[in-house]
Amino acid sequence: SEPPCQAEACSLQTCISGNTYAPERCEQRMRELYRCCQTMYENTDGKGESTACPMPKVVRRWLSAHPDSLSG
Repeated sequence: SEPPCQAEACSLQTCISGNTYAPERCEQRMRELYRCCQTMYENTDGKGESTACPMPKVVRRWLSAHPDSLSG
């Protein structure tokens, strides 16, 4: 079966491919992927694995650096 968060990762990759010179347009898809990864890690006590997700500390760091309050 498909790894957890694979659909979100594919959506992000498609966005990045279509916005080569403006990757900031893909921040919402990045957030969706990292939220999915965060949920997977929470549900598995940090032991979950997916090729679509970076390490838990990377996910936490990115989400804390990019709070939900999006302007625009």
